[in-house]
Amino acid sequence: MMGMLCDDVVMIREAEREGDGATRVITVNCPDKTGLGCDLCRLILFFGLTIVRFDVSTDGKWCYIVFWVIGKPTTRWGLLKKRLIGVCPSCSSASGISFYRSELQSPKPPDVFLLKLCCYDRRGLLHDVTVVLCELELTIKRVKVSTTPDGRVMDLFFITDTRELLHTNIRQEDTRDCLKSALGDVMISCAIQIVGPEISACSQGHSFLPPAIAENHFDDEHRSGSRTSNNVSVTLDNSLSPAHTLVQIVCLDHKGLLYDIMRTLKDYNIQISYGRGTTKQKRKCEVDLFIMQSDGKKIVDPIKQSALCSRIQMELLRPLRVALVSRGPDTELVVANPVELSGKGRPLVFYDITLALKMLNTGIFSAEIGRHMIGDREWEVYRILLDEIDGSPELKSQIEGAVWKMLMGWE
Repeated sequence: MMGMLCDDVVMIREAEREGDGATRVITVNCPDKTGLGCDLCRLILFFGLTIVRFDVSTDGKWCYIVFWVIGKPTTRWGLLKKRLIGVCPSCSSASGISFYRSELQSPKPPDVFLLKLCCYDRRGLLHDVTVVLCELELTIKRVKVSTTPDGRVMDLFFITDTRELLHTNIRQEDTRDCLKSALGDVMISCAIQIVGPEISACSQGHSFLPPAIAENHFDDEHRSGSRTSNNVSVTLDNSLSPAHTLVQIVCLDHKGLLYDIMRTLKDYNIQISYGRGTTKQKRKCEVDLFIMQSDGKKIVDPIKQSALCSRIQMELLRPLRVALVSRGPDTELVVANPVELSGKGRPLVFYDITLALKMLNTGIFSAEIGRHMIGDREWEVYRILLDEIDGSPELKSQIEGAVWKMLMGWE
């Protein structure tokens, strides 16, 4: 295995069994590290794929992971393979497992660029811009959108480039051309410039957060409400393995479900030795994971067991928070999602929000993305000030529900 070619680390082929419902099978065969599953699932989610089944096994040094996924006609499989290879440890690291917290000496953060876009306003404009940026692999770190009285929109996107080429004239020209092609005559001007690290210090969000977003815990009323997933069962069992704790999860499937599980375990610095999961009829998902702590031991402390179960259950019951609130005469949509300890937020949240509002023909007057500390965790908070709406409870519920369903991948 030490002599494996880079292309053999990730393999993508057409699915053979029709019963799985999958269109492709992704196989990852590389050195292991704590959090690798999270990093892979985040990329799969970013490319808009749905995981219907997975299987993972590792001996603590080398891992073998298989994802059965549903793709789209537009899925760029070659690019996905390249990005998956990019997050896999190199073969030279197979001499010892790399735990997440030891990776804090990571490469320097990517350069941040300011994309300043001036346009004539129209319905769905913000989503159309977001689509172009996603296709170009430009990650939105922060956004500030405002509408002027004369019907013009000034969009300020703080972005990073997955390809690390945005400092070049060719990449900037390509970005401007793609935006012009998508927006047409509504685009007035477009400028791109690199910004200093002090910009990240200004990314803290607005101080006020509505209770539905800021609360640390949620009661039975919230559990049964439309803005949470259905019941989630999480159980731990130490009797089936001499070296591992078995985590069994049963819940309703949602977009990014496996990512939510994996990022939780990554933040707890927990290693998965073996696991499998599948989505059954009526979108019921069953996951079994044999795990151990960073010290190589199973989880026997009742307090740690309870904390892990509670955290997984919370992340799956309510992976995002959505609220529509009145701010005087205005109506504001607020969406929040937890940030990984590595500093990465959930992918495509802004994409899904703007798509849902475009489908509802609801205009956006202004938008902001910021980071907040809620309790002991950092959250990415999206604040969307909507164009004038009648403010009726029925319309508010429709908008909130549509955004929630889009984020969860529910029809």
